[in-house]
Amino acid sequence: MYGALWRALPGPVWVRLLIVVALLAVALWALFTYVFPWVQTLIPVPDATIDE
Repeated sequence: MYGALWRALPGPVWVRLLIVVALLAVALWALFTYVFPWVQTLIPVPDATIDE
């Protein structure tokens, strides 16, 4: 799969590498901004207290 993606990207190696890094950055941004907060609302977190 990664080979097919690499061959589908245009330009020389340094342009391909730049595109891959940009795509990874956008994917991480989307995960941390939208996906992870949404998933957090679906996971119940018990209220834990420690008695002294």
